Amino acid sequence: MTRTTSGMARAIALLFVMACRSSPQTLNIWPSVAPGSESWTQQERVEKSTPIGTVIFNVVTPTLTVYLPERTKATGTGIIIAPGGAFVALAIDLEANSVAHWLQDKGIAAFVLKYRIMEKRQEGIPAGMDMDEAGKYGIADGIQAIKVVRQHAAEWGISPDRIGFMGFSAGAMVTSGALLQQDAAARPNFAAPIYGGPFGVMPAIPAQLPPIFMAWAQDDDVARDAVVKFFEALTSAGNKPEAHIFSSGGHGFGMRKQGTTSDHWIDEFYYWLEARGFAKPPER
Repeated sequence: MTRTTSGMARAIALLFVMACRSSPQTLNIWPSVAPGSESWTQQERVEKSTPIGTVIFNVVTPTLTVYLPERTKATGTGIIIAPGGAFVALAIDLEANSVAHWLQDKGIAAFVLKYRIMEKRQEGIPAGMDMDEAGKYGIADGIQAIKVVRQHAAEWGISPDRIGFMGFSAGAMVTSGALLQQDAAARPNFAAPIYGGPFGVMPAIPAQLPPIFMAWAQDDDVARDAVVKFFEALTSAGNKPEAHIFSSGGHGFGMRKQGTTSDHWIDEFYYWLEARGFAKPPER
């Protein structure tokens, strides 16, 4: 490559980064149709005026939306964010976009994952839903998202060994699937399942997993038992997850302010990142 060509490539990469900072860019995570859902015919639907902001249904084409921090603030850390919604919806504002903006302001690159979910055919969550079957598509998308972010790490100004994964409720099950995947080298460098985890059969838990941050509320009647079971499985395997158990906050608190201590879960998460060295640029 000539010096001129090399300089042009750097200039193009810089322009791309600047564009991502000014307006988030969205890209498909699979090169063609996502494997396993080739026959899906449902149409994606977006509802913006819900009590929790924008909610998305019937996702067939998984994407990542890129939120890059200002260059002067950039820490070199990136976090993929998977919102919840019981695998029939995605609470994309409460549990993804708002989190991404918060992290972006702290110098952390954020990548909102819109993963595949089941077709919405009725109100609420279908009775007797097989969470392992429903979640396998989102987990596959989560694993693929890590690959995509690592592939683009240089142009997005992040380190390939500083990529985390955060998810909420069903998105935390996606997070756990990415964390527990068999290929240890492909796992995220840290993970934050928030009020969620494996909601089906407990998978095998390896020892020496990457650092894990967990948060849930004691009055969460939806996910508390599954989260506690996951926490105990992690510790029994020799892992030492950081756990923040709030006295109240319910399920799905996300970035909602309720006047409870759970309002500050993301601050606790940031302090944890600081202690782990992920909240500042790596030493050169």
